[in-house]
Amino acid sequence: MLTLSIALLFSALSSSFAYAQTTGWITDAKHPPVKLRLLLTGEQQPQLKQVQAVLDVRLEGEWKTYWRSPGEAGIAPELNWSDSSNIAAVEWHWPIPHYFEQLGIMTLGYKHQVSFPLTLTLDNANQAARLKGNLRLPSCTDICVITDYPIDLSVDPAALTLDSDAMFLFNQGMSQSPKANPDVSVTATYWNAEQQQFIVQLNNQRPWQTPQVLVDGKQVEREFFAKPKLIIDNDKGLGSHQLTAVFDVTNWKGDVDLTGKSVAVTISDHTFATEHQASVGTLPIQYSQTGLVTMLGFALLGGLLLNIMPCVLPVLGLKLNSIALQQQASTSHIRTSFIASALGIISSFALLAGALSLLKLGGESIGWGIQFQSVEFLLLMLIVTLLFALNLLGLFEFKLPAGLNTWMASRGDSSHLGHFIQGMFATLLATPCSAPFLGTAVAYALGASYLELWIIFIALGVGMSLPWLLFAIAPSLMRLMPKPGLWMNRIKLLFGFMMLATSIWLVSLLMPFFGRFAVLMISSIIVIVTVIWLGRVHGRKLLIPLIASLTLFAGGGLVVGSLTAGNWATPVVDDLPWQKLQADKIDSLTRQGKTVFVEVTADWCITCKANKIGVVLQDPVYTALQQPNMVLMLGDWTTPNPSVTEYLQSHGRYGVPFNIVYGPRAPQGIPLPVILSEKQVMDAISRASQP
Repeated sequence: MLTLSIALLFSALSSSFAYAQTTGWITDAKHPPVKLRLLLTGEQQPQLKQVQAVLDVRLEGEWKTYWRSPGEAGIAPELNWSDSSNIAAVEWHWPIPHYFEQLGIMTLGYKHQVSFPLTLTLDNANQAARLKGNLRLPSCTDICVITDYPIDLSVDPAALTLDSDAMFLFNQGMSQSPKANPDVSVTATYWNAEQQQFIVQLNNQRPWQTPQVLVDGKQVEREFFAKPKLIIDNDKGLGSHQLTAVFDVTNWKGDVDLTGKSVAVTISDHTFATEHQASVGTLPIQYSQTGLVTMLGFALLGGLLLNIMPCVLPVLGLKLNSIALQQQASTSHIRTSFIASALGIISSFALLAGALSLLKLGGESIGWGIQFQSVEFLLLMLIVTLLFALNLLGLFEFKLPAGLNTWMASRGDSSHLGHFIQGMFATLLATPCSAPFLGTAVAYALGASYLELWIIFIALGVGMSLPWLLFAIAPSLMRLMPKPGLWMNRIKLLFGFMMLATSIWLVSLLMPFFGRFAVLMISSIIVIVTVIWLGRVHGRKLLIPLIASLTLFAGGGLVVGSLTAGNWATPVVDDLPWQKLQADKIDSLTRQGKTVFVEVTADWCITCKANKIGVVLQDPVYTALQQPNMVLMLGDWTTPNPSVTEYLQSHGRYGVPFNIVYGPRAPQGIPLPVILSEKQVMDAISRASQP
């Protein structure tokens, strides 16, 4: 009986040790304060060929080891598994570390005990594997020791059983390691070269409690990010809570420049840890010389200048007509009608602020004029502008329900709804424009908090409505306008044709969506129908001169075409030899001595067209851009383009146009103003190029 019992016990022990799921404790006689072991949890995912493991490290007393980015001193633990078999990959999960300071030196790491979860990916999930190699583990107190520990563990998927101790350690480590979290997003990352500071802004759907923010990455391995200053702003509008982390950054070699580099931003707070990759942008103006008050001034001035930008010119017909028709109205009516127009403008900017806030809250990329990337918006605007044009040309009139007169204030009625809609319409047409000061204010708003975004956009609306508010404050200015007469009908026709031209321009923006032929057909139909309708409404007095002008224009085109027919045999080349924007190649090009000129544009951007025709395609800029050492890159933002959006935001920009010059002497780039000048472009090329 005793013999049988011993045999059974021996059999049980033999079976239990037949397959060990742990290396057991591994120590080094020369460094007894540290011991470690590698365990398999028994959990596996056959479809992914993955097996879970955990590295359990114990440190006595004040000994500590390091995170993947150790800080100002130390090195990270490293597992060399090159002697392994049937192992395709080993993924190391890093729990959130702690800060340690000693003799003024700050490090990041772990003390007493740490569990590093590992995910082992097998080449063949149906065969046994072997994880064999060397773990180099640094540990420090007043002195530092680097110890190599041999690792050798068999991994047999068919023999794995659940190990509760290993599972506990694995889950403990994973609970402290970054995981995807849709509630948390990085909204902006900036580099302040003057202060040598890295600034990251984060949003959380839940209130921040005791957050910790860490930054590292392969492109910033030599930089040290000090413990950041955290600015918590919970309840920052629309249920979002903002956190700003400001890091002092140093490098033993001297000054640092993180612009354009990729970093990993790790965030932990109470019950979660998550990680985001981000590209470092240039410092927006709100963190450098100016603040919100200055930006309000820029917004007011930029909004005011929108009134004279080409995007808004078609609406000026409605404004002038409205002003002239109201000269005989009462002072109170004049005042309230102008206030209605101003409220329409301000309300439109408020709607834009609301829409951008919602997009920003949802983690979408935002920018000035992004609605022109939507085919639905373009079609809606096409219909509206076409109806406005036909109305101004006298082809028909709008009637509102409830006995209201004309739909728009251009007919001089007693309704203020027309004036209100007029203001809203002017704002919509203004959005593809960038005026001086406008780009700075918008960049500030889109990179700031939700409250500041709303404040800046309301200020833009107030700035654009200042002419209307001026007439509302001083109705006596109406006396300066000429009296109503026949000239008004002619002006009305002129601006009707301008509005029709706007409609055709909007049709041209549909080309990326529907193709060149479809756009040409739609434009032709609009022109033909308009000409026929004008003939029916205004008779031969208008139709005959109009047809004669169109015929002369077409005939002249045919004559010129026939005289230059030989040139048509060769293909028409682009204006300049542009390459598609590839931001990752700019650095290597500048290292080769090249100068890179980048233009980010969109078909719907009027200011972009003005810059190109007035500066880029004119000498001496045109000749300078064709030199052998020049590389031209074009970013097209006509339709949604995530890579172009990311590039814009990396430079603190949220709209077009954007032009920048890189070179051997300016590897981070020299941004150009919104509205270009010949001198500014040539100076930037000279400063960036080789001496």
